[in-house]
Amino acid sequence: MVKVVSVRFRTTGKAYYFSPGEFEFKRGDHVIVETARGVEYGKVVAGIMDVPEETVVQPLKTVIRPATAEDDELYLSNRERDKEAFRICKEKIHKHGLIMKLIDAEYTFDGNKLLFYFTAEGRVDFRELVKDLASVFRTRIELRQIGVRDETKILGGYGSCGRVLCCHSYLSDFSPVSIRMAKEQNLSLNPAKISGVCGRLMCCLQNEEETYEYLNRKLPNVGDIVTTSEGEKGLVSSVNVLRQMVKVIFEEGDTKEMREYPAEELTFSPRRKRNNQKKKKKSEGQAREEEAQADDGE
Repeated sequence: MVKVVSVRFRTTGKAYYFSPGEFEFKRGDHVIVETARGVEYGKVVAGIMDVPEETVVQPLKTVIRPATAEDDELYLSNRERDKEAFRICKEKIHKHGLIMKLIDAEYTFDGNKLLFYFTAEGRVDFRELVKDLASVFRTRIELRQIGVRDETKILGGYGSCGRVLCCHSYLSDFSPVSIRMAKEQNLSLNPAKISGVCGRLMCCLQNEEETYEYLNRKLPNVGDIVTTSEGEKGLVSSVNVLRQMVKVIFEEGDTKEMREYPAEELTFSPRRKRNNQKKKKKSEGQAREEEAQADDGE
């Protein structure tokens, strides 16, 4: 086990491990550490703890020192300088006629580098812009092109739920989200309803995905034939995932009757088994197709 302290540099940025050295830290303390970008000012998000050695990226750097009142002032001063740098860079982009959207500007703590984050539909030749900016700020300039999800994470906003965006409030990393998750949760597949402010699928689709996968395994599909405890066979009309209730249609001659049953009172082929059978049939079909292609080749 290795003794570490977890430090974050942005509100919802990724947290990194550092060795606390001879210092004692608690959550909320500010520290000065050395990173790949140089000396940085960060916030402790998890106090001193022991973690497995394999989870630590080597070499593990040590916290330089706790932040002082002067460090706090310098950090706030840099954030004010960020605003001025953003304004100037925006003017320079317009001057050079570049098709790019400036998102943020950020000075490193030691002031040795100034980073600009932007979005663009394609590649942008910003070499002349960098030279222009370097002559104004007299420091190293770095322009980083980011995606729309990162843009939303930086700028923030409110989701359709009325709350602050997940990516801007607590998500440190983006997790893969797929349309399958919306189908699993029986949500509308209308892009306007399942897309976030960034235009991509909402990150919150993953929040309940594991629960829905577990509950859906206990339910039949719409259109399946099920058998009741009395031995009657019917067609599944609809399912309520959270209540675990199933509406079944029974036909007797020209009449139809719909009744609702708890899923546990019905007999049907489990969803996992059906999926495995589908995969097996698919693999068998692929094997037959490959054999046919081999025969043609001969």
